[in-house]
Amino acid sequence: MEKTETLEAFYKDKFNIRPGSIDSKNMQFAILSNYECANGATMLYRRRDFYKVSLFKGRVLLHYGDKSLEVDGTSLVFFNPDIPYTVEMLEESNFGGYFIFREAYFNDYYRSNIRDLPIFSDGSKPVYILNKDQEQVADAIFKRAQEEMASGYEFKHDLIRNQIIELIHFAMKMQPSEKLYQYVDAKVRVTAIFNELLDRQFPVESPIEEFGLRSAGDFAEKLGIHVNYLNRAVKSVTGKTTTEHISERLTREAIALLKHSHWSISEISYSLGFEDPSHFNHFFKKQTMQVPSSFRLAL
Repeated sequence: MEKTETLEAFYKDKFNIRPGSIDSKNMQFAILSNYECANGATMLYRRRDFYKVSLFKGRVLLHYGDKSLEVDGTSLVFFNPDIPYTVEMLEESNFGGYFIFREAYFNDYYRSNIRDLPIFSDGSKPVYILNKDQEQVADAIFKRAQEEMASGYEFKHDLIRNQIIELIHFAMKMQPSEKLYQYVDAKVRVTAIFNELLDRQFPVESPIEEFGLRSAGDFAEKLGIHVNYLNRAVKSVTGKTTTEHISERLTREAIALLKHSHWSISEISYSLGFEDPSHFNHFFKKQTMQVPSSFRLAL
């Protein structure tokens, strides 16, 4: 499984950075143009640890979640860290820009959660096609943000945050380009994302952290698709049900914790989403034909 791409890795691997482009002190924000994209290379289909607001001009092929679409024109695209994506530049003369920022860049300032914005919510449609007038508005916002970033003004990030918020609300007043979505190898893609979301819940690092996704319904809600579609896609691609994948992964993690941690069985139970240790014992015995305590003692 590919590691999550960090903001720092994105800077170094994908862009030739212009001096002043990056907030190197806090590594929370950058604004870049497509001119700076290294060779126009296709980005790997992987999860990032940052939000991204992109202004594309020209022909671009986007893969986002289980959807693929080709855009020819000017578009605003909003990526959140939860869903893997790929961007393919289909022509060299592709112009535009990017805002890239971590969640804390907004949350620590506004004292609210950027995930509460509908444009970044699970299952949202991230692509907005712009007409000429809308393109001019978006261009002006990007230009102002670039000018502020290059300035020495002490409070420039306050202004930049407001400009990004302005761009977000500008987009939310429009209808997303849902009609452009074409399902290309959708079953394979949705299965890959299911596996990605499942895998990145592990390893469990604390017995007091709440375990997020425990059922097929949880994953379907995260992806914004019907649970029956998820179940059919995963079964057709892998030959196993979503429940089997989840159970197998939970069992492997339970065995690792029993073997390598000093957590009590109750703590292991809770860390894996079982509120009652008796339910965990029943699950573990069904999967391994052993009770957790005997497995721990045997090791």
